[in-house]
Amino acid sequence: MKSLHPWQGIAEFVAVVEAGSFTAAANRLHISNAQVSRQVSQLEQRLGIQLLHRTTRQVKVTALGQRYYQQCRQLIDGFDASERDLTQQQSTPRGKLRLTAPITFGERVLMPLLIAFQQRYPQLHLDIELSNARLDIVDAGLDMAIRLGRLDDSRLRHRKLASRNVYTCASDTYLEQHGKPQTLNALKHHNCLVGSLGYWRFSVKGQEKVLNVEGSLRCNSGISLRDCALKHIGIVQLPEEYVRPCLEEGALVEILSDYRPDSEGIWGLYPQTRWVAPGVSLLLDYLEAALRTENAT
Repeated sequence: MKSLHPWQGIAEFVAVVEAGSFTAAANRLHISNAQVSRQVSQLEQRLGIQLLHRTTRQVKVTALGQRYYQQCRQLIDGFDASERDLTQQQSTPRGKLRLTAPITFGERVLMPLLIAFQQRYPQLHLDIELSNARLDIVDAGLDMAIRLGRLDDSRLRHRKLASRNVYTCASDTYLEQHGKPQTLNALKHHNCLVGSLGYWRFSVKGQEKVLNVEGSLRCNSGISLRDCALKHIGIVQLPEEYVRPCLEEGALVEILSDYRPDSEGIWGLYPQTRWVAPGVSLLLDYLEAALRTENAT
């Protein structure tokens, strides 16, 4: 019987543990489900231990499998670091990089930066999916994602690229007609145009305060809410990519600035695996520098 290479099956086993299933691991590694299952089974036979409990519904790692996973993860991370160092030293990174980002942030902020990045590295092809759905980048076979606000996926590595502010604002005409609220309690007397969440965030003495607000219109489009505010219909609370130009031009006026919520994080996320696509670190470095420069202007 031909002996197995000591590394054979390890990448597949680690991918199954981190992705939670053979199917998700196969998508991550871009190989078949059967190949992942076969490699893990051969690894278990070689080691003489059961690494995974398999049922029709789920896959769970055994106690010995968890210990072996931690050791394998350290080895892969070391190999990954060496490979990444070599990749970053290439003068012309190449290959395909698949990423996702929220629609409006992607269109208004990210795409101009990605276009400039692709022009700088023309042999690195970008495949971009703008979606407000939080796509599972492991299951979808994506290389990275740009996320805003709080993070909720511990399976992903992450890097904070920059921050963005959220503004509560209205037009001068609306404020002249209805008065300018000076306290959060005063908002109940105003037409607050809300998005899909139905509440606004504020900061009171360093603590976050969530306030339910109501108005004559609810819409899950930030652009539409901004346009309503520009037509003097009511007050909105929106991230800066929607309203920053309007505030700079004076078409909208920030209110309750003393209660402005803490800035939100702009994050780059990518899978916890050695199979990191070429250019991920390069793109994260580029976006971090570009976004922080843009926020400083």
